[in-house]
Amino acid sequence: MGGRAAAHDRLVVLDAMGGDSGPAVTVPGALAAHREHGVPVLLVGRSAELRPLLRRHGGDGEVGVLDAGDVVPMAERGAGAAARAGSSLMVGCEAARRHGGAFVSAGSTGAVVTCAVRVFGRRAGVLRPALAVALPTPSGATVLVDAGGTADPTAEMLAQFALLGASYARAVLGVDDPSVGLLSIGSEPGKGNRLAREAAGLLPDLPVRYHGNVEGHDVLAGTVDVVVTDGFTGNVVLKNIEGCVRTTLEMVARTGAARPGGLDEVARLYAADTHGGAALLGLAGTVVVAHGSSTPAAIARACAVASGLAASDPAAGSGPAAGSGPAAGSGPAAGSGPAGLRAAARAVP
Repeated sequence: MGGRAAAHDRLVVLDAMGGDSGPAVTVPGALAAHREHGVPVLLVGRSAELRPLLRRHGGDGEVGVLDAGDVVPMAERGAGAAARAGSSLMVGCEAARRHGGAFVSAGSTGAVVTCAVRVFGRRAGVLRPALAVALPTPSGATVLVDAGGTADPTAEMLAQFALLGASYARAVLGVDDPSVGLLSIGSEPGKGNRLAREAAGLLPDLPVRYHGNVEGHDVLAGTVDVVVTDGFTGNVVLKNIEGCVRTTLEMVARTGAARPGGLDEVARLYAADTHGGAALLGLAGTVVVAHGSSTPAAIARACAVASGLAASDPAAGSGPAAGSGPAAGSGPAAGSGPAGLRAAARAVP
């Protein structure tokens, strides 16, 4: 086991059937997480498929296997996933909650969010979960939230995303007093659609350092530490960044303007192998959503990130919270309105 980059002792439950390639990627990814990062991993899925792959990679006995015969298709987006109690997603979430560990999946984002809310429950006062991604900038990193967890939030939800994102920036990026910006079509007050304008009226009253509106070009410029938007826009922004970085580096490489290997260093900053995935914030547990096209190295990194987050979060794995159960995540919650925002602020670690 020599040469591990870091040591993590919090169990990670990995959805072995999730992602575009399923066990062909998750099994070697789980072994790499254990061998290179010291992460204890429990694979959840069809054991008849997983055990031969473990033997093929010389990893029989290195990671645990929990059988789950059903698989949630990548096309599944919502409540149908939670209804499949025997799926690797639901069985995996239950195992992570039961053992106080973290859960990682490269499956459908909508399905992962639905199952995670159903099993872990939301933190007290939190209306909806949000996906957070730390994007490299010239001065460090900026947290983009929501990157795809809740596509149609209310203004109150966006305000809570600001609180969750600021907490994440403090805990993960080490920023003592993170600045928060609201993504809009102009930096001037009053710019944006109805949702942005309503959210802009709530953010100044929150216990965060509110910068005001930011624009698309500010996301990677390091203008603020946290960029807040709805999950639909955030996911489009994230995919656009990935595509632009990839295309721009290819175009620069063709000109021969950069030294050999220099562009690889930039590409690595934005690769899933480096950041691992997006953390699902606002739950009474730790969940990381990896990219559907993840490589084994990206899965390993996602497991390492999840284990580290779970170890630093005293509420992770603490069992059902307010908002858990069959109705979790549906309809207006008791945390809406100004009083709910204050309650959510107290709930965020």
